[in-house]
Amino acid sequence: MANLNADEYKSFEGIKHVDENGNEFWNARELSEILMYSKWENFSKVIKKAMLACKNSGFSIDDHFPEVRKTIAMPKSAKKQVVDYQLTRYACYLIVQNGDPRKKIIALGQTLS
Repeated sequence: MANLNADEYKSFEGIKHVDENGNEFWNARELSEILMYSKWENFSKVIKKAMLACKNSGFSIDDHFPEVRKTIAMPKSAKKQVVDYQLTRYACYLIVQNGDPRKKIIALGQTLS
């Protein structure tokens, strides 16, 4: 994704997190917004395809797509636990490669690998 134009690359790098060991990761729910997915259900299908590509390439899904739980706010002050993933840069790459090419940012990422 380093070949994206300046704004798109800044958006991608802008949602990067670094854990206590210095490892970088991206939250899938934040990445879905950058990649213009409005429904988590649609984005989770892309994640599953990317996981399959990861596994079939001989890499560990658990190393690149660790599942985490996240609490989100709901109406009337309620809270709900949802699934999220802490993605490696490689996982993000696989997600873009398996994303919807009708989305401009996905098409750009797919052509600039």
